[in-house]
Amino acid sequence: MARYEIRFTKEALKDVQKLSPQLTVKLKDILRNKISVEPYTGKKLVGQLKGFYSIRLNYQDRIVYSVDEENLTIYIHRAKTHYGE
Repeated sequence: MARYEIRFTKEALKDVQKLSPQLTVKLKDILRNKISVEPYTGKKLVGQLKGFYSIRLNYQDRIVYSVDEENLTIYIHRAKTHYGE
């Protein structure tokens, strides 16, 4: 099974910088061991985010991503929630 390359949008990189060290470690683990191996493991989103997937980082934060099958690339769009900000 091919592993997917992971790329971050500018917005997602800003999100990652705001995460606690513990959540950063958890994010890396999820990206390496779940999303890059089986990208369709996340919840399929609907509405304005149709075509995107989401996986929970913690109770409040989620990783929102899309999959480019042709180039075996996963684009991380968000890594933190906007709730309460």
